[in-house]
Amino acid sequence: MKIRVSSSAFAEGERIPQIFTGDGQDVSPPLRWEGVPENAKELALICDDPDAPTAEPWVHWVLYKLSPAVREVPQGVPTGEQLDHPVAAMQGLNSWPSGQTIGYRGPAPPPGHGVHHYHFRLYALDCELTVTPGLDKKTLLKAMDGHVLAEGELMGTYQR
Repeated sequence: MKIRVSSSAFAEGERIPQIFTGDGQDVSPPLRWEGVPENAKELALICDDPDAPTAEPWVHWVLYKLSPAVREVPQGVPTGEQLDHPVAAMQGLNSWPSGQTIGYRGPAPPPGHGVHHYHFRLYALDCELTVTPGLDKKTLLKAMDGHVLAEGELMGTYQR
């Protein structure tokens, strides 16, 4: 089953507006989705950049413990580990080694490195995960293993 993920800020394959990048205000973009299976118990979202010059894709956002009734996250989700507003959720570690390491950090590819592709992947899960705030991507994926009912993706680009 496929979930359809979209944004009012950019379309599939289009450039992510500067406001959502490290060159702008570095706030999360608005996202919405449809096609979540009725039997989903929880949602998780991961955004990463496989074009980063690192061994693993550079992680920009780990958002999880979202209710399956949620159909969108607005622009500018706060950066705390535990959210109550605008949606109830937990957030995990991004790949930055210092500064804001929890929550969304936008595209900031090395200058002259070409076009990078940012994948916002939403997962519908068949159970409620027993996890804590502040997970990294790898730990969240391990907890989700065998529990993904459906997923969807929105990919945007950015270059400096």
